[in-house]
Amino acid sequence: MILGVETSCDDTCAAIVSEAGEVLSNVVSSQGLAHAPFGGVVPEVASRHHLELMDVVIADAFTRAGAALSDVERVAVTRGPGLIGALLVGVSAAKALAAARELPLTPVDHLHGHVVASTLGSEPIEPPYVVLVASGGHTFLARVDEPSTYAVLGQTLDDAAGEAFDKGARLLGLPYPGGPQLDRLARGGNPEAFAFPRAAPGEGLDFSFSGLKTALLYKLRDEPEADPADLAASYQRAIVESLTRRVEQALEREGLERLALGGGVAANSELRGSARSMGVSVWVPPVDLCTDNAAMIAGAARFLEPVAYPGYLKLDAAARLA
Repeated sequence: MILGVETSCDDTCAAIVSEAGEVLSNVVSSQGLAHAPFGGVVPEVASRHHLELMDVVIADAFTRAGAALSDVERVAVTRGPGLIGALLVGVSAAKALAAARELPLTPVDHLHGHVVASTLGSEPIEPPYVVLVASGGHTFLARVDEPSTYAVLGQTLDDAAGEAFDKGARLLGLPYPGGPQLDRLARGGNPEAFAFPRAAPGEGLDFSFSGLKTALLYKLRDEPEADPADLAASYQRAIVESLTRRVEQALEREGLERLALGGGVAANSELRGSARSMGVSVWVPPVDLCTDNAAMIAGAARFLEPVAYPGYLKLDAAARLA
């Protein structure tokens, strides 16, 4: 068994995953209510909540899996990227647990976890495949030929897709977290009501969403009586079409017919539906494996070389990874 720990942002996460990719437990303690009054994540608040919750969440993961620390053969932890204070809590906890039994420890790139999330479960995706990772902090397309690594094909030049969803929701007066709220509101609107831009910068596979946010701001200023549901639906359609257009170009350019989605935006209902209508084989993880979670971190560790005790005792977290 592999114990995974994830604390890159505001969710305290622990999971138990088998070497075969079976998710035995996947516990996520969300801090959404703690950050809602501020309209976004406050790093200091997130770190303090991780300190309070880490032991309880790990214990819960063991209980749900019917396992104990003595059953674990290695520990995996998110080293970065993310909020440095939050990451340090998870890295410190993982090192302590691994060192207690002199277990090997695997530091994992948070984004790598999203890339290989679809390799978990009873019907895992097999390389080679194209993966779209879209979250609040990152949006990129990658090719995976071997699950131990990935090659980025294109990425956002400014805002991430999840950030565009959250900021659009804030402009519409929706509560935090905004992405799911905007998705729900959009279901009752007309996605053709407003013509928002679909940016396709350069000749490559990069994304840009900053102009779309500005277009929504101007539309609200110029048409204050516009139906919020129509605005949400049209805005969401613009984001989703920008993503799917690049995905189709990547699949054609790489000559592949397998696609995986990852990241919090992969939980968006319209994106999931659009991906499944592309005419290729699509792997979309369950919603609890799209948002931040420790199962994907333990899952990624299956393909990476662990660090033996005591070599990882000097391991540090990193807000940014190369």
